[in-house]
Amino acid sequence: MANRNTAQESPKRQNEQTKQSQHLITSTIFQSLKDLPTPLDQSQCVLHKHEILICGGVDKRACYSYHTLKNEYEFICEYPSDVRLWGHCVVKLVDNNNKDKNQITLLSFGGDENSRHTLVMKYISVWSNISKKPNNYNQWIPFTDNHNYPIIIGRDNDNYLGVRAVIGGSNNNLLFITFYPHNISVFDLNTFQFIKHDTLPTDNSIFLHCFVSRPENGQWQEMTQTNQGKNKQNYEMLLFCKKAGLSIEYDEDNNTFQFLQLHVCDDIAPFNSHAYVCINDIILFFGGWNIDNSVTSKSVNKYAIQENKWMTFQNTLPSPLKNSVAILDEDFNHMHIIGGLDNKRTKVSTHIKTSVRVWDVLQLVIVCVSIYFLITVHFIL
Repeated sequence: MANRNTAQESPKRQNEQTKQSQHLITSTIFQSLKDLPTPLDQSQCVLHKHEILICGGVDKRACYSYHTLKNEYEFICEYPSDVRLWGHCVVKLVDNNNKDKNQITLLSFGGDENSRHTLVMKYISVWSNISKKPNNYNQWIPFTDNHNYPIIIGRDNDNYLGVRAVIGGSNNNLLFITFYPHNISVFDLNTFQFIKHDTLPTDNSIFLHCFVSRPENGQWQEMTQTNQGKNKQNYEMLLFCKKAGLSIEYDEDNNTFQFLQLHVCDDIAPFNSHAYVCINDIILFFGGWNIDNSVTSKSVNKYAIQENKWMTFQNTLPSPLKNSVAILDEDFNHMHIIGGLDNKRTKVSTHIKTSVRVWDVLQLVIVCVSIYFLITVHFIL
């Protein structure tokens, strides 16, 4: 009888041991960092040296700098009281004439037709001891043209809730904006005008989606020669949202788009609101939300751009997350996953990081080759 009880309990114990092992693996892969100063949903982050600038969230106007070496947060400022944040977008502007590497400019925009904002921040590290600082630094102020007139990005009926954007163009002066329900626009940051509007060929609406520039030396570009001998520059971007997958190529000389449908695997097709990172020709997706059945995911998926292949990892996030944000650190060694909502739709103050090498085989190969090279050189010497 005792032996029979032991046999009956064995599968149960095995299941518990499997869960414990999985928890141990997950806790090893994901390192918990100091909690956010406040729970954040749909935040936006920008990297500046060893700082991750965390710019507000749904109904949260506070902005912070997280120091990746100190594992500490420092308050920067708040958005103006009349700005309501919900699915906004923040990008780092590129100033080719700025020789001051200690200062960067952030652009924040978003909202629906009734609550749209467009603001900029001249940021100087809150961790620095720089004495000479410009006026209006480290605060959100209106985005203005060369005549100091306020500029609001967006047409009257554009809905920028859940908007996503990237910077591109030969002079990094073009803001590519993708937004609900099937829209893409190009805004020239030098002339402060839209130069292109187009419709995305997607069946489902896009909202809180993945939108990235294809990486190759920071900005992928293909240089070809036209019959006139003129350099033609094409910029490729990738968009994923639920069943929609697109390669978007922009011809800067002719101001035209070309769209190519991409395969989306069944595991990720029901979801949006992922945290995502693009590195080494892959895109990693963390968590997400299935709006049809209100399921929050803790899966990790990978899309290999060159191979056009998907992979779902056995390892998962420590817990289900949606509306979180992911960002690479300065050395491209770790990815930080910040805030979001859990499976009970509760805002979380979670901040975790994970090594790129765990998820990107190419990065692991590069590291192994480097180690082999160092060992070989050492042996020869």
